[in-house]
Amino acid sequence: MALSPTEARAAAAAGCPVDHSAAASSGVDHHGYEPFDLKDPFPAYAALRASEPVMYDERIDCWVVTRYDDVKSTFENWETFSSENAQAPVRERGPQATQIMKDGGFTAYSGLSARIPPEHTRLRAIAQRAFTPRRFKALEPTIRENTRAALAAMLANPERAGDFFGQVAYDIPTITILTLLGVDPSLVPTYKRWSDSRAAMTWGNLNDEEQVPHAHNLVEYWQECIALVTAAHRDGGDNLIADLVTAQDGGAEITDHEIASLCYSLLFAGHETTTTLIANCIRVLLAHREQWDQLVEDPTRIAGAVDEVLRYSGSIVAWRRKALADAEIGGVAIPKGANVLLVMGSANRDAEVFENPDVFDIARPDARNHLSFGFGIHYCLGNMLAKLQAKIVLEETLIAVPQLQLAGADIDFRENLSFRVPLSVPVTWEI
Repeated sequence: MALSPTEARAAAAAGCPVDHSAAASSGVDHHGYEPFDLKDPFPAYAALRASEPVMYDERIDCWVVTRYDDVKSTFENWETFSSENAQAPVRERGPQATQIMKDGGFTAYSGLSARIPPEHTRLRAIAQRAFTPRRFKALEPTIRENTRAALAAMLANPERAGDFFGQVAYDIPTITILTLLGVDPSLVPTYKRWSDSRAAMTWGNLNDEEQVPHAHNLVEYWQECIALVTAAHRDGGDNLIADLVTAQDGGAEITDHEIASLCYSLLFAGHETTTTLIANCIRVLLAHREQWDQLVEDPTRIAGAVDEVLRYSGSIVAWRRKALADAEIGGVAIPKGANVLLVMGSANRDAEVFENPDVFDIARPDARNHLSFGFGIHYCLGNMLAKLQAKIVLEETLIAVPQLQLAGADIDFRENLSFRVPLSVPVTWEI
């Protein structure tokens, strides 16, 4: 029997073999920083900013960067700090997984985030022509309809309790991105399974045996991306993949493999982080009840609230870069070839930039200065769509169940280097 979304994520977290005693046994405490433990990383982030804002962590072979100005300037300096390692597995693939992926013809590459100019410049310009506000606007009625249906299903529970993550946030962004790319929305469970495998294989800490089922999933995922491009050539259609194929036919410099790679990235990035954003909006706002009530009274403040959630508790807390030359970050020498981990989750709470950074405040005037979507040439292409979906879900939830309550504040998070995903957001309500 298939696991529920919450059970599947809990199982994935339980299977992550992170040795949290490793730092102590080595005599190095890393200021309390544990790369894969994201339940509450913020005290460790604060300690790093104060004591060692650019720290080498031998456990992940990365220079960990935690201050806002350092993170932002490193993102901006793409000529020295390349994104080419952004999609590289944190833990090297084992021989079994490697063979499975080789035999399955897995040749997927990053859509945009791990590409560098001039290739990145060429592909992003083409993708932007297809990834338009017009398409986002056209999706709004569907997003709203799906949100209302998901809320109604959750609220039908006579026990007046549910999991907002699994019952509302989990499916909505996936349906949205599948619709955008012209994929059957009934395949949500399949794409979620593939996406969970991609997150685990790339940013997780799995041993060789644990990698095997995920390797099979990634082969299936990549073969489906190739099939979608083939279908777009054959059938056309009014969707983003067909737009890219049409651009190619019109002379745009993009190959079928590059279109498939864009699909491979969008079918993951287009929903994974948005699911988390939606869940975090509910989780954080309900934990600050007075601010939830302010939105009930004045929904025009929702856009600002979404930005503050992105700052305070972003979906992605860290992203990687690679030094192409000997360089410095914050006065610390970074050798050529070194991996750098830019911790946006820490930068977003830097007191040098944000006043009272550990305070959640939907009226914060500079919340939009967060780095949760990155910065520079790799700034998230889908940021508008992510924020639109979070805004719609908040609007509909505030109308449908303004008395929603968080059922317990002790929420666990998936163990991962970059993606801070709650395993559930338990809620209750009175009608």
